[in-house]
Amino acid sequence: MIELSRRALVAGAAGATVTGLLATTMTSPAAAQDAATPAGPAASPIPGAYRYKVGEARVTAISDGVRTFPMPQGFVRNASGEAVNDALAAAFLPPDQISIPFTVLLIETGRRRLLVDTGNGPGQGPVGLLAPTLAAIGVAPESIDQVVISHFHGDHINGLLTAEGTPAFPNARVFVPEAEWSFWMDDGEASRAPDRLKGNFQNVRRVFKPLDGKVERYAWNKEIAPGLVSVGTPGHTPGHTSFELGSGADALFIQSDITNIPALFVANPSWQVMLDMDGVKAAEVRRRTYDRLVADRMNVAGYHFPFPGAAHLAREGEGYRYVPVMWNPVP
Repeated sequence: MIELSRRALVAGAAGATVTGLLATTMTSPAAAQDAATPAGPAASPIPGAYRYKVGEARVTAISDGVRTFPMPQGFVRNASGEAVNDALAAAFLPPDQISIPFTVLLIETGRRRLLVDTGNGPGQGPVGLLAPTLAAIGVAPESIDQVVISHFHGDHINGLLTAEGTPAFPNARVFVPEAEWSFWMDDGEASRAPDRLKGNFQNVRRVFKPLDGKVERYAWNKEIAPGLVSVGTPGHTPGHTSFELGSGADALFIQSDITNIPALFVANPSWQVMLDMDGVKAAEVRRRTYDRLVADRMNVAGYHFPFPGAAHLAREGEGYRYVPVMWNPVP
């Protein structure tokens, strides 16, 4: 279980520095984006960073922002627009509109700093806020020892590079799933890919070219950092990977993109989002994984869950109920 010792992190107005963890104050990522400008009204309701413990490991959830857009036709492949709007209404969300948050995890064990995924990258409008938020909480890019990637969609890998196209974390080794690398770096797969995937093949090559010599591939069911074990959860992409972080008696399941919006896909685990490359497999993996998390009462962190992205899951009807952890900043 995650210990109830979570703390909010704050960046002050112009020239302020973060010298410690404050119990009751937060900053928006947008306000953190320009530390030279006095903070005005928050441009985003999403807090920038939220710290909690998993045993002796310290986890900081960092918001990379949130995208809101009209719901595309067929966003859920196997459900009607009316059914999707009913699910949104049940969660007190507006109809015909989708809001997707992005939450990167910073894990600190001893003196080691590790990022799980890297967000959308700089200059991406309402998202791409990882770098300024890291700066706001006093974490230098050079201090990151390891970056672990779950899969190769742009909202997870684009933050590996700066706006200039150089490595964003110059001292970090970048760990990627073997199965994911094998698929997206295969010229044959690229040549056979439907048009909707060709851009992603190109983006993968763009992102990893400047990282030549820094990338290590990992297999599933392996400890790839102290206490962090890779878990194969394919379907969303061929090499999509989740992680289990264990420390002492505590554990956190980092589900990556097993589920997109909880109001839709936790409550209706058989629904297939248009972003899943193999929707049937993704739904099977989702249900199998969630059955285990429910049985073990394990906490779960979701990349697209509402910030700070940590929750419990419980059975409800034919699906599951999403139960956010208690927000509990402490001195």
